Amino acid sequence: MRLKLICEMGGQMNTTVRSGGSTAYGRASYAQSRGRTSSGSRKSSGSRSTGSRGRSGGYGGSSSYRSYNSRRRKQSPDYRLIAILGVILILLIALAAFGMTQNSGSGHETKAAASETTKAAETTPPETELQQTVRIDDLEITGLSREEARKKIQQKYPWGMKAVYNGDVYEISDLMAGRIETLLDEIYRGKPKENYQLDTSGLDTEIGAQIETMRKRWNKAAKNGEIVSYDAASDTFVFGSGEEGLAIDEEKLAEDIRSALASKDFDAQIQVKTNAVEPEISQSAAKNLYKEISKYVTNTTANSNRNTNVQLAAEAVNGVILKPGEEFSFNATVGQRTEERGFKSAAAYNNGEVVQEIGGGICQVSSTLYNAVAVCGLEVTSRRSHTFEPSYVTPGQDATVSWGAPDFCFVNNSKTAIGIRATYKDRVVTVSIYGIPILEEGVTYTLESKKVADVDPPEPKYEEDQTLQLDEEIVVTQPSYGSKWETKLIVKKDGVVISEEVDHTSTYKGHAAVIRRNTSGVVIAPSVEETTAPETVPETQPQETSSASLAEPQTQPAETVPQAEPETQEAVAPPPMTEAPVTQPSETEAPVMPPVTEAPVTQPAPSWPGEGVEPPPIESGEGPSGWNGPSPSDDMVVPPPPGT
Repeated sequence: MRLKLICEMGGQMNTTVRSGGSTAYGRASYAQSRGRTSSGSRKSSGSRSTGSRGRSGGYGGSSSYRSYNSRRRKQSPDYRLIAILGVILILLIALAAFGMTQNSGSGHETKAAASETTKAAETTPPETELQQTVRIDDLEITGLSREEARKKIQQKYPWGMKAVYNGDVYEISDLMAGRIETLLDEIYRGKPKENYQLDTSGLDTEIGAQIETMRKRWNKAAKNGEIVSYDAASDTFVFGSGEEGLAIDEEKLAEDIRSALASKDFDAQIQVKTNAVEPEISQSAAKNLYKEISKYVTNTTANSNRNTNVQLAAEAVNGVILKPGEEFSFNATVGQRTEERGFKSAAAYNNGEVVQEIGGGICQVSSTLYNAVAVCGLEVTSRRSHTFEPSYVTPGQDATVSWGAPDFCFVNNSKTAIGIRATYKDRVVTVSIYGIPILEEGVTYTLESKKVADVDPPEPKYEEDQTLQLDEEIVVTQPSYGSKWETKLIVKKDGVVISEEVDHTSTYKGHAAVIRRNTSGVVIAPSVEETTAPETVPETQPQETSSASLAEPQTQPAETVPQAEPETQEAVAPPPMTEAPVTQPSETEAPVMPPVTEAPVTQPAPSWPGEGVEPPPIESGEGPSGWNGPSPSDDMVVPPPPGT
């Protein structure tokens, strides 16, 4: 249409140009003809003057024609007008082309929309009325649309099936809704037959889903005979009797639902039957099955404040019962360590420094508990190592705690309740787990730690001493290396190793050298007291697993001494070390730094049956170090919060 308009406009402009030229030419011809006619008429009069005028008039007419032709030849084309018209013509052509493109796109869109409409028409059930006779069972739907037919079927077979147990009603979901839609699809989308049947068979999957919901609603698990409380006076766990459970009779319930469907009794109320479920373990059987399934022992020091804290923590943990699936939290169980609760100030590590802190020393209880938990099959969920190597357990087998965080946690992943016994007496901490064995018969777990690398000590700490000569330095405390340990969980079956995987790694810091020097530029004469030679501090702690000096870094763990396999799971940690005759923080909290001569040490008893003895490590404080969970970063060391 637009192209036709452009052509018509172009034709009109061309006609106008041609007509303009013809008009001018016509005017000139008219003037010439008029001149000639006048001259001729005058000549015919026979008058000289008139003839003269006639010649003159004839000449004049010829001159006018020549003048017009001259003007016509001299007139140049109007290029400005031509350019304007050309631009207009180009714009019109462009608009026409754009319009054609849009019409083409609209055509594609129209076709696409038509295609979608066709597909929708194909997928949407037709609502046309049936023109021939159609019956579903004995229900005639002739002349009805699909929606009308659906409503008539639902009126004929309303859904209201229910299951009832002990007065509790469960409404069973409409199992026939899908079948009705499938049947209507067959009738309204193809060439319908005269008679159809509403099929109620083959719904076992749908019935099973409904029974699963009812099982969760009404089934009650039987309760096994197990420990239910702890009697502190007799130091015994009290057993509770088992309780019967109940379970719905699923086979009968499914059969009742299928029967109601087959008879098209879609609003039936089905009575649910249940069966009693006896507990797997009776009270009397539980008493025979429960036993001490693991035990671990560590030794403390002579520091009375620290031992008070250890005793309070052990008393808080003692007698705790965990039901299946419950999680134990050391911090939640022991609570905040405060003076009001009787906790004392004792040495602890805070950001790598020895400080006096309320509750210092209780990490020995959490570490002892960790070792008892790890070997009986319970699931450890949270554990972190200390900043420095511990002495009361093998490095890599400690569990530091501090109020707030970090915490030591584990889950009772067994089928029955477990109990915890924890005691402190005569500088000995004992923790045992009481329950029905979790591991299969003949299977044992043990922890095995090995030092895999030394860690360079921190930068030296300098102390200004103006009694020294300028630039003179005296090493007060030698530096010590830190260490990196790898701990494996060894699984054995009838004494044969069947699994040996790395459970975690632990990184411990070394100690910085302490050096006295004088950089002030001033030397002050020492007093009489300062000139007295300092008393030599004997080292009484074992050196096999202590942090090594710079001169002789350790790269291998202490050699273990094989011993006969004991009959119990009890493990005895290194014996307490004798006190150094100086006034320093407790040996279990702050390391003794001066270099000493190595003293002979008696090897401790093995931690678990069939394993070697623990290498006696040096003592350290309680502050946390880097994370040592199942997938630690060997190089990651987190600045510890106030530790215990």
